[in-house]
Amino acid sequence: MATLDWVIITLYFVLILGIAWWVIRQKNDTSDDYFLAGRNLGWFVIGSSIFASNIGSEHIVGLAGSGATDGVAMAHYELHAWCLLVLGWVLAPFYMRSKIYTMPEFLEKRFSPASRWVLSIISLIAYVLTKVAVGIFAGGIVFGVLLPDVNVMGLDSFWVGSILMILLTGAYTILGGLKAVAYTEAIQTVILIFGAVTVTVYGLDALGGWGELKRIAGSEMFNLWKPLVPEGVEGTWAPVKTETRMAWYFNTNYPWIGMLFCAPIIGLWYWCTDQYIVQRMLGAANLTEARRGTIAAAFFKLLPVFIFIVPGIITFALAASGKMPQLAETLLDADGNIINANAQQVFPLLVAKVLPAGIRGLVVAGLLAALMSSLAGVFNASSTLFTMDLYSKFRPNVSEAQLVRVGRIATAVMVVIGLLWIPVIQGSRGLYDYLQSVQGYLAPPIFVVFFFGVFNRRLNAKGALAAMLVGFALGLFRLMIDTPVMLNEGFAYAEGSFFWIVNNTFFQYYSLFIFLVSAATMVGVSYATEAPPLIKVQGLTMSTVSDEQRAETRASVRTIDIVFSVLVVVLILVAYLYFTG
Repeated sequence: MATLDWVIITLYFVLILGIAWWVIRQKNDTSDDYFLAGRNLGWFVIGSSIFASNIGSEHIVGLAGSGATDGVAMAHYELHAWCLLVLGWVLAPFYMRSKIYTMPEFLEKRFSPASRWVLSIISLIAYVLTKVAVGIFAGGIVFGVLLPDVNVMGLDSFWVGSILMILLTGAYTILGGLKAVAYTEAIQTVILIFGAVTVTVYGLDALGGWGELKRIAGSEMFNLWKPLVPEGVEGTWAPVKTETRMAWYFNTNYPWIGMLFCAPIIGLWYWCTDQYIVQRMLGAANLTEARRGTIAAAFFKLLPVFIFIVPGIITFALAASGKMPQLAETLLDADGNIINANAQQVFPLLVAKVLPAGIRGLVVAGLLAALMSSLAGVFNASSTLFTMDLYSKFRPNVSEAQLVRVGRIATAVMVVIGLLWIPVIQGSRGLYDYLQSVQGYLAPPIFVVFFFGVFNRRLNAKGALAAMLVGFALGLFRLMIDTPVMLNEGFAYAEGSFFWIVNNTFFQYYSLFIFLVSAATMVGVSYATEAPPLIKVQGLTMSTVSDEQRAETRASVRTIDIVFSVLVVVLILVAYLYFTG
């Protein structure tokens, strides 16, 4: 890092903190102001904030790493931009007219208070174990690669980077609430996209262009349609003992059954029902701005294929071609393949090696923007869930000022938890990969209760609660079995035992199993018990929307929104047709 890089990074922090301070000085006295930005956000801020919250550690660290090892295979997940269209066109009318603060609150309106409690508690636990932990992990990785020699009071670059990121992000999130998060994320999106595009351009220039990239990397790296079956499981459903427990994320291909059926379930859960994402849309000024914000986010969501996966492939090509021997020494094994344990360093290594001074500082600012926005999003979402779903239930008559105060305290507690996580994360080699599977185990029952509940008025509160309890129990059971294996390199279950079979069942298959059991439970219990009264589900399901509500929704639609929504779908289809090897 040159002096100019540090100057630019400093200017970035001044800009972000300046925007945050401007927001903080504005009115933030009510729960609407603090948790939903006064319900006055415009479409660009909503779209960029959704994108910035999503683009975090799993992209900077994981997606680029998967690009280096498996090419465009992980692009399937990034091409789920259509899920955001489902949010804007299908679910947004229900969410916006309900005037909710949280996703669990919608479940209470549709089903019962018990379902709200269950989802709130599970969501909070999941945020701590996944989004906070993974965000800190990636921040430490980025700092460790770009600033390996930093040492402050005996703390290495991993600690310094993680602590700074948590404290700075926590400061403006605590004081400014969702408005500070959303407006800073709008700026961070611009910086991130510009920086990541710059990395791609400089990387291609160093390699010799797109044609040279395809020649060196090989056509299979650009083939989304290749058989995505892990080595050793062709033609069999039997569990397979993998060479390393970290392999599935960085160097294991995905079977078509999982990609075709499981990935959309996870995508629709994440983009359409997760508080972490949907809260930005809930802050919209009206339904038109909410829908338009999701369309903008869908366009942004198409970019990671080119600004993270392709740079990963570029890094592999630069190392494999011998054009950058220092990359080959760090990343490749004796056979010329990416070393799994080093794949997480691919993107920051490319930044460090191909960019000139000044540009490098801007891109590092973009990386920090992604990491900070991801953490800010989870801090704010967790604060909202705790305050509005849990605290306000214990203290129903509490003042607006007290709700805001509790929200700030809850955010501060999340910051402290993040700091306490650092030594755990630093010492756990397999933790990052393990956390990627958590959403696959916890998402299916949430997807079931939201989507089945909206599309079928006959499903009732008993069915929803049973589906969540059974689904979460199955997911937590798998997590308990996986944890000793992921956190202890020398631990293994006896081959052929029940626990070994569960642990070695591909995570997408197990996720599909949870989905099927949850769906069967919800439908079975609901139809075995009394139907919900019409007044309970009025306006909360497709078949109970009134004519007046339908007219209101139609009035919010603009022709330009339809055109751009169709364009998103067309671009997704073009990507699938292009990446054929």
